[in-house]
Formats: sequence, structure tokens, C-alpha cells
Amino acid sequence: MKKEKTNSLTRRGFVGTTAKAITGFLIIPRFVMGGKSQAGVPYMAPSDLINLGFIGVGKQGRGLTRSFLNTGQTRILAISEVYEGKALRTIDTIKETYKMNSSLGAYATIPVYNDFRELLTRKDVDAVVIATPDHWHASMAVKAAAAGKDIYCEKPLSLKVKEGRAMVNAARKYDRVFQTGSMQRSWPEFRQAVELIRNGHIGEIKSIKVNVGPPPVAYNLQAEPVPAGLDWDKWLGPNEAVDFNSELAPPLTKDVFPNWRNFREFGGGMVTDWGAHMFDIVQWALGMDDSGPVEVIAPDGKDHPFLTYYYANGIKMTHETWEWSNGIHFIGTTGEIKVQRKKIETTPSELARKIITESEQHVYKSVDHYKDFLNAMRTRTKPVCDVEIGHRTASVCNIGNIAYRLNRGLKWDPVKERFKNDAEANALLTRKMRKEWSI
Repeated sequence: MKKEKTNSLTRRGFVGTTAKAITGFLIIPRFVMGGKSQAGVPYMAPSDLINLGFIGVGKQGRGLTRSFLNTGQTRILAISEVYEGKALRTIDTIKETYKMNSSLGAYATIPVYNDFRELLTRKDVDAVVIATPDHWHASMAVKAAAAGKDIYCEKPLSLKVKEGRAMVNAARKYDRVFQTGSMQRSWPEFRQAVELIRNGHIGEIKSIKVNVGPPPVAYNLQAEPVPAGLDWDKWLGPNEAVDFNSELAPPLTKDVFPNWRNFREFGGGMVTDWGAHMFDIVQWALGMDDSGPVEVIAPDGKDHPFLTYYYANGIKMTHETWEWSNGIHFIGTTGEIKVQRKKIETTPSELARKIITESEQHVYKSVDHYKDFLNAMRTRTKPVCDVEIGHRTASVCNIGNIAYRLNRGLKWDPVKERFKNDAEANALLTRKMRKEWSI
């Protein structure tokens, strides 16, 4: 009898308990029930979200906040930005992203740091996204790795070859996952081109044309007043002081990509800006992700009308204008491939749609560059565009710019990462940096 009383419930007690159970069920967060949002993103527990800090939130950085939040796997905890107005505009973008996608949860206040080193001290930040001008990349990435942060860094990875090697060394020393923002490796038309070439569908590659625009020039802009809210000294960072000009940091009224990339003090011209995308696909197709060309020759008006690279196997690659802007033309012994963003044409034409069979060679498949980075963080594996890959591509671009600058041919050793018997060229593999930010 005693046992029956203990296990029995009055009707009132049953109704009350059921109501509690239903109420509890109704307030369980969506991630507990599983499933996906309308956008197809799986609901994720807050404890499973990856906490990001953003360093540099101009036009590119602001776009990256959307890209990472829309994965449904991240939360932005902090921002470092030296132009106050751009930080505030990015925060507005983040708020709008939360508003448009209820599965992300509620927006929480995001602090803004003028000095990125303050952001790096936060133990709750798992990874940083670096989207600053190129002259800042190496210093920030090396310090971020030392602080125990995984890293997503915009391309081109580095301004100088030795800075890129320092970034690789730091990532390896501190066991960091490091994704280069060369997102074309996660796009199908480029993966198709690479797998066609790797499997010999256009025969042996003989030559390659890459159309990406000109090299940089020395900084030559007139001085303008520094706008309110911009810490110009912090913007310059590792660089010696120069006069401000709005081409380097456009005003808030002009939502455009800045032109600092056109000046060698801050970037590598279009040779690195678009070249970091297109030369990267060439490196991937040729299986050169841990190496590079062995010679680069400046245009001479004779045998080499264009900047010309040679690989050890004899393949010639030229930086030249042809019909497709920001495109690559691979020429093989039995066919050709032309590829640019969202477009691929082949000879024979059916190769563009050819299914690469299971028995053929396949490259790393990523269909989302941001999710690929996050997955690599969780599994502690290398992502589709690991730091070594980004460094090698940036090196191809940078040695090309050195050949342009010296206006002659150069022999390159991709193992030692030095020019052969050329002290003048080797001096351009690095640069003077202000002591506070040196690596």
C-alpha cells in the first residue's frame, strides 16, 4: 500500500506536472531540438559557438562579419579598429545581421579597442579575423599566434616574403589554425579547373597567362587633414610616418575599397591584390603549394614582353593582359582552360562540365571558406588555404614586384626563399619596421 501511494498522482497533481513539463519544453532553446533555420543553418548551442575578434573593420572587414555570422557557428565578441566611424558602422551591420536572422540569437554589446593588443588579451576570444591593410598583417598575425588565437587573415598574406615566413613560423610554433582569405579555393569553377589540370585532361601544361593589373608605385599623394575619429599613427603602425590622404582611408561618405593597395609602402598593387587570387589558383593547379617558380624576368621588350615566371619543370607563366580581366588562361598540349570568377571555358568544351571520377585525383574540397576555417579549428587540422599556402602565393606576387622594381631577371630559390647571388634583390625581401611593431 505504501508503495502505491508513493507512485500514484492525483488528477490535479498530474495536470500540474504536465503543465510544468510543457512549459519547460516550450522555452528550451532551438538548438536543443536540433534541426535547421530557414537558411539551412543548424541551430547551435551558445557553448558551441566560436568566439571571434575582428581586427580591422573597413569595407572588407565589415563584409566578413556578415560572412562569419551567417555560418550560424560564431559570435563576435570584440572589434579593434583605429577609425571610430568605421567601427560604429560595422557594429550597425552586425546588429542588422542579427535582426535579419533570428537563429543567431540576441545581439550583445561589442567593445571596440583602438589597440589590437588589448583584444588579444581576452581569453574568451578563440580566433581573430585580420582585415587590415597589408602592411599590418605580419605583426598582427605573429602576435595573435603568440596569444594563442587561431587566425583568419585576408590576402595577400604578407607585404614582404620574410614577413610571410615569420607568420608561418609563428602559426607552427604555437600550433594555430590559420586560414588565408583566398576564398576562390572554396569555389567550384576554380576547383574544376585545378582537378582537370591535375588529372591531365588538357595534357601537359606548357604556358599560363594571368591577367591581374599593374604593380605598385611609391607613395606620392598630397597631404590632407586627418579626419576626426581616425588614429593616423595607429593606422600607419609598423610604417614610417607619411602624410595622410583619403585614398588610403576613404571617408565614411564613400563606401569603397581604399587605394592603399596601389602603393608599395602598404600593398603590392594589383599584382598582389588580384594576383593573390589568381596566382594562387595556378600554384594549386601545378601542385606548388609548398614551393614556387625558380626564375622571374621583368619585361625587356625582346624575348620577354611581359613579366615572366619559369617553374623548374619548364612551365612558363606570364603576367599579361588578355581578353578576360582577372582571369587565368592555361594552355596545355591537348587543350586549354580559361577561368575567372563564376566562369570557366575549356577546349574541348565538354571539359568544363566533366565529372571528375572517384578513381581520379581530387583536391581538398571546401564549399564554404568560412565554415572550412571553423571546422579546422574544431578538428585542429589544416584548412583549405593554410598559412603556408597563403605565404607561397604571396611570395610569387612579391618576387614579381621585386623584378618589376629592379627591372631585370632574377633567379629564385623556393627552398631557401632567397634570390641567387643578388644582394640588392634579397634586401627587398624585408623592410624596416618601427620597433614597437617589429617581428
